[in-house]
Amino acid sequence: MKNRIRKVIISAMFAAIACVATMIIKIPSLLNGYINLGDCIVLLCGWVMSPLYAFIAAGVGSALADALSGYFIYVPATFFIKGIMAVAAYYIFKLLTGKLAPLMSRIVSGVISEIIMVLGYFIFEGFLYGFIPSAVNIGPNIIQGVAGLILGIIIIKIFEKKNIFRQ
Repeated sequence: MKNRIRKVIISAMFAAIACVATMIIKIPSLLNGYINLGDCIVLLCGWVMSPLYAFIAAGVGSALADALSGYFIYVPATFFIKGIMAVAAYYIFKLLTGKLAPLMSRIVSGVISEIIMVLGYFIFEGFLYGFIPSAVNIGPNIIQGVAGLILGIIIIKIFEKKNIFRQ
């Protein structure tokens, strides 16, 4: 019971941090979206929590940021895309652990997770605005993904150095 409560508290904390990280810096993209720093927290969710808790924390925190920022149409897509990103980061990291160095396992899991994000928003926006117009957000989403991966790696290294989360 104590362990479950701890997991819920950590998930709620990560959801709140994901929301703040997503909202703190918002650079409008060309087609009704915005570049943000929330992806680093989404990746951290996958790297330090179990898949269910990672999905919920990443999905809820990121979707809440969209709702609070007035991007209501993106809320369901963001919940699903960011949740899947965290789950992918978890499983790919676990799959590669022991086969690659931990840093390389995180880089590969992060890159694949960010590809999921780029494709997810491209498909979502493609149905909303058309696939040709939605292509303009691929570049900004890639930039967001690279920044999220770099920051996520930096933060997880700090966590490891300070022994905050044991893998």
